[in-house]
Amino acid sequence: MIKPTPGLLVAAPLRSSGKTTICIGLCRSFSQRGLQVQPFKKGPDYIDPMWLSSAAGRNCRNLDFVMMGDETILRSYTTFSQGVDISIVEGNLGLFDGLDHEGADSSAGLAQLLRLPVILVVDTMGMNRSVAALVQGFTRFEPDLPILGVILNRVASARHEAKLVDSIRRNTDVEILGSIPKAPQEMKVLERHLGLIPVKEDPKLFSKVDDIGRIIAENVDLDRIAQIAQTAAPLPELAPCPHEIRTPDVAIGVARDRAFTFYYPENLEALEAAGARLVPFSPLQDRSLPKVNGLYIGGGFPEVFLEELEANSPLRKQIRDELEKGLPALAECGGLMYLARSIEYEGARGQMAGFLPCDVVMEKRPMGLGYMTLEPTGKCQWTSAAGQVKCHEFHHSRLVGLGEDTRFAWRVLRGSGVDGKHDGIVRKNTLASYAHIHSCGAQDWARDFVAHIRKTGMTTE
Repeated sequence: MIKPTPGLLVAAPLRSSGKTTICIGLCRSFSQRGLQVQPFKKGPDYIDPMWLSSAAGRNCRNLDFVMMGDETILRSYTTFSQGVDISIVEGNLGLFDGLDHEGADSSAGLAQLLRLPVILVVDTMGMNRSVAALVQGFTRFEPDLPILGVILNRVASARHEAKLVDSIRRNTDVEILGSIPKAPQEMKVLERHLGLIPVKEDPKLFSKVDDIGRIIAENVDLDRIAQIAQTAAPLPELAPCPHEIRTPDVAIGVARDRAFTFYYPENLEALEAAGARLVPFSPLQDRSLPKVNGLYIGGGFPEVFLEELEANSPLRKQIRDELEKGLPALAECGGLMYLARSIEYEGARGQMAGFLPCDVVMEKRPMGLGYMTLEPTGKCQWTSAAGQVKCHEFHHSRLVGLGEDTRFAWRVLRGSGVDGKHDGIVRKNTLASYAHIHSCGAQDWARDFVAHIRKTGMTTE
């Protein structure tokens, strides 16, 4: 067993209870006290971790049962929590909700796996005395789960707060750690079809992190929360996440700007460990590509930036020409959309790179949502031809005009992908898919992609 580092998991009875906002505030408040805070996020989400990273000043790490498995979750947590003052894990869904009927993959299951105390965030809108029944039920449902405190959220008034506090104290032994007033303007963060607006899209949003931190510091007992974090139990000793140091011998251009923000830090680190030097470029602003040997275009919201992406025709043309010549590229979701001929969104249409022979139409409802299981077809030169890939998708777009002769890297065993049966369009040396892969669950992908780049010997002109 290894010496435990202080940590806790923040959960809620159901989604949209305010736990993300409160976790942002906790990360910011503790970091402003001079503490090193390591944030984690349960599940595959990209957007919440961006906010948590901004609040803590450290990369948030995802912990996902489906893509990673128990041992890799433990390895990631122990690796990145070592040496910090406090780790804050944001749960997802309701505390006991998950795919597994016994709750092994729930937020409660994650707290048990990581041996962390739990703080419950309760949205108190529309209730007073009933709050005690809710809290009591959650503490008794799995008696071995240490729910050591509750934060009351969206409290309407001082009178409302008094009723809530009285009911909890009369009927439960759970400690009240804070009371957040209803809808302070500074706490509001705008949402869009995939959740919160990514903090990296608008520099003005960074000030929102400070506002949230201030409100949490004023309304939550940070000292007591830090004490609760000290009760985290020792964990099994595991080898740390591998980070082979290798002198880079290839360069990969990574699309990173307001339109393309969805990247797991582990994926970027895995590419570097495989021997790649990562060179950021902006499809919104750069008129030409940097000198690189391959491209990685991640997810994001290209549909929100149609005019700007279309206006940058020199870069769109160069990307199309380079990929036609065989420059290796990996494009995920938003990257796939950017490589298509056009994107149609809210009545507007914007021309994109035009490398993939299809167009993109944005719909109001999700076209693909949730975990995916993929089986390789063997038609992609650099992906493994054996074994299943566990990943996820979350997109409101669909492709139209794709030919029947399209080559696909994967058959979809679970999920939607491109056409309900396949995902991963393979053209020249490009792989473009709706699948979001995490290197902790597909540990060879970065090494294989870099090896393929190395093999082609291509360089942008």
